[in-house]
Parts: sequence; C-alpha cells; structure tokens
Amino acid sequence: MGAGRLAEHAGVQRLYRDLARAYRDVPALHELDFEQGGFEWLDVDDADRSVLSFVRRARDGSFVVVALNFTPVPRRDFRVGVPRAGGYRELVNTDSRHYGGGDLGNHGEIVATPGHPSRPASLPLLLPPLAALVLVPA
Repeated sequence: MGAGRLAEHAGVQRLYRDLARAYRDVPALHELDFEQGGFEWLDVDDADRSVLSFVRRARDGSFVVVALNFTPVPRRDFRVGVPRAGGYRELVNTDSRHYGGGDLGNHGEIVATPGHPSRPASLPLLLPPLAALVLVPA
C-alpha cells in the first residue's frame, strides 16, 4: 500500500475517532435516540440542492444541528433555520484537512440571526461538497 493510500486511511481513522468522541461526549447525539423529542427535521425538502438538515436534542434541552450536502458542489451562504439565534461552531466537518478533505467550511464562529420562515433564527453556512457538518451553540 502506497503512502498516499495510508494517508487516506489515516484521515478516515481520525474522522471515525472524532465522531466516536463526539457521540460519547455530546448528550444531544445519543441521549434521546429512541424518543421523538430527540430528533427534528429542519430541511428535508431541498431536492434541488440535495441538502438535508436536522436537530438532535438532549434531555437538558441542549442540541446540535447537522447539515449534509450530498452533491460535489459547495453550497455557499446556505441558510438553515435553527432553534435559536447566536453563535455556533463546527464540532465536526467531514471536509476538514485533518480527515483528508478540501478544508472548506465555517472556520470559527458562525452567527445565527433572528428571522426564518419556520424557525426562530437563520444560520448562514458554507456547506462543503459531499460533506457533513455538526454544529453546536457556541
């Protein structure tokens, strides 16, 4: 196996490790797995852009926002309705250079502002191509 293939595998291993750690450490990702209150679709009807987004919640009301881009095209200034205004940060970005990706994303804090047709606030995201983002309130 060549050095390039080993580097690809190392990126996937780091992603798997970080996802497992996030699942263990973030109650919203596991506490209410089998309860209706633990999951809420944010956007399931965006077939034109092939994007899905949802919220996972914990018993204490904490939550994460997950956004998935199923196309090879970055989605710039993609607006996702979120449960509250304020700062958010990327907990996981599968396009990170640490995982062998192109490193597109929302480096630093992203601010959700009031106003969205169906949610209290709107979060402007750069959705990397063929990637998943997990965002937490900052």
